[in-house]
Amino acid sequence: MSKAGIAAGDVWPKRLKEARVALGLSQKQLGIDAGLDEFVASTRINRYELGVHAPDYQMSMRLAHVLQVPTAFLYCDNDEMAQMVLAFHRAPKAARRHALAALQGQE
Repeated sequence: MSKAGIAAGDVWPKRLKEARVALGLSQKQLGIDAGLDEFVASTRINRYELGVHAPDYQMSMRLAHVLQVPTAFLYCDNDEMAQMVLAFHRAPKAARRHALAALQGQE
């Protein structure tokens, strides 16, 4: 494993917690906002962050939406790539087009 990468089994839980903490949400609030019952929300998100349980892709999409990150961010197994995905997602449309053209060698 390189310095910039993380073990494959740790990717999703790490990214979930990273995004949740960055947004300042509690585990319970994240779960509720993603459509989980308030009585299980905290426990379910805790289990996801610990890697005890893994959500299906639909739940991953709902969590990503609440966390204001692209779903792909949650699955990035390289820290640098994860930051690039976030930066691209948050950039204005013109900047995204420019960056994509530059990366594809069209500039």
